[in-house]
Formats: sequence, C-alpha cells, structure tokens
Amino acid sequence: MRTLDIFCGGGGSSFGARQAGADIVCGIDFDEVATSIYSMNFPEAAVLTSRLEDVKPKSLHRSIGDIDLLLASPECTNHTCARGAAPRSEASRATAMQVIRYAKEFRPQWVVMENVIHMRPWSRYAELKSSLEGLGYNVHELVLDASDFGVAQSRRRLFVVCGLGVDSITIRTPRRRKRKTVRDILDRPGTWKTSPLITNRRAKATLERAQRGIEALGDKASFLIVYYGTDGSGGWQPLDRPLRTITTVDRFALVEPYASGHEMRMLQVPELARAMGFSKDYRLDLGTRREKVRVLGNGVCPPVMADVVRSLNES
Repeated sequence: MRTLDIFCGGGGSSFGARQAGADIVCGIDFDEVATSIYSMNFPEAAVLTSRLEDVKPKSLHRSIGDIDLLLASPECTNHTCARGAAPRSEASRATAMQVIRYAKEFRPQWVVMENVIHMRPWSRYAELKSSLEGLGYNVHELVLDASDFGVAQSRRRLFVVCGLGVDSITIRTPRRRKRKTVRDILDRPGTWKTSPLITNRRAKATLERAQRGIEALGDKASFLIVYYGTDGSGGWQPLDRPLRTITTVDRFALVEPYASGHEMRMLQVPELARAMGFSKDYRLDLGTRREKVRVLGNGVCPPVMADVVRSLNES
C-alpha cells in the first residue's frame, strides 16, 4: 500500500501505517523541524518542506508515482476547543480542503483524514465530505480514543476514512483491553532532576492544584498536575489512569513525595513519546525540547493509525 502523508508532521500517521505494512513514499509538511524528524524516521521516503498549496500535485505524481493511500492530518489548532474564545483563522481551517486537491490528482484507493473532533461543526466540513463523495469515495466517519488502542493517553480524535468505489467500510476497533496508565510511561525515579514543589517562585495556581492532589490521595502518593493551560478536573490526576490529552505545550508535571517534602518535575520528551504510543525505534533527535513537545502534541498516535490501516488491508 504505497502511501503519501500530507500534513505529515513528525510522522505519527506514517509510523502507524508502516507498522500495518504500508510503504511510505512521501511526506509533506510546512514545519521544518517536523520534516527533519520525519526524514530521520523515513529515510527512503521523499520529504517536502512546503505549504501544500505551493506543491503541484501533478508534478509530485510524476515524481513519486501512483499511491494507494493518502494520509492527512490538517492543521487543527483553529478547530480545537483548546483555543477557548480566541479568534479562529479561517485560512488555517481551509487548509483541510487540500485533501480534495491531492485526492483528485492521485485517486488513491483510500484516504484517511485525522483531526480533532471539533472539526465537525466547521462551516465547510460538509463541503469537504461531499467533495470527496463527488470524487467517488464512500466516506465513513468515526471517533477513536487512543486509550482503547493500548496507548497510555486519553486522546479522542475524528477519523474520516474514504474508500474509492467501495460499497462499505468497516474499521476494526479493538475490544476494550486493560488500559495503559501514566505509570506505564514514566521513567524510573532518579532518572530526571526534580526540584522542590514549594518555593517562592511557584505560581499560586500551581500550588493549589498540587494541594488538591495531596488532599485527595494523601501525602505519600505521586500524581500529575497540569502545569500549563486550563483544566476542568481540578488541575491534577492520579497515575493509575491514562494521561490526559498531550498538547503542543509542556503541560504536565509529576509531583513525588520525598522525606524532605514533595518534589516536582515536568514530564520528559521520552515519556511523552511513549504516551503517544511511539515505540523505542522512533527517533526524535532533532530540535529543542519545546519543538519536540510541539511535534508530539501535533501528532497522531501510531497504534490507532496502525489498526485503521490494517482494517483497510482487510477490506
């Protein structure tokens, strides 16, 4: 299944598709750090650092040949509720329409588009789907949670799966298995440097979130707090549940009890990569810490895409 990944980011979708047997032939993204990481993980693929609008699909088609699968994870920031009341960029949202442009040129058997579930109320979402149907695709829409696929993160995402000239599409979803939790992705104590929780430099909101965790679990338990961003669940969570959704900012901090008092540290990039479902052979050697966190937060959990692509192979 020869595969083109547009809006490829650091390669989460491609990584999962490859685990399901796909041959990744090309990835395109505007983010130079993301495409550098993508190139590192897919050295045999052609990689373009460009806006999708600036690439000529016909020329690309001549360069890479026919494809069987088009993967697309359009820019999601201006769809997600994480922006709160901030104004939305319609130009950013409209990048999703590039899927039509590439599907029309390549005519792959399958198109899989992933995005936040808040894409559905977008004013052009119905147009996007009807345009794909107009190209002959059967369009199947579903919401999948990564925690159902052996990923230690609660991450609900919209998947629009399109088959060319097929009567029906069935995506296998795994029977609920024992969910992985935060404990499954943490490195051993002492691996990373910690600092005292209570200092004059800590924000009041940070200390309040930590205190709520201590009051709920006792002063001998470790737990996470939401260090950056808002949270509607008290700003903390226990370690025996999947991690809440990873975003593009360094969001989560681990609070641990020591004889001298509680210590704190941010979750580290290798831990976040495990929480996205990446295996040890995924390389994330380039970029600053902030850039790596952004690439991960923008990504697709590979085990979810792997199961989706396996379903297509069985169709």
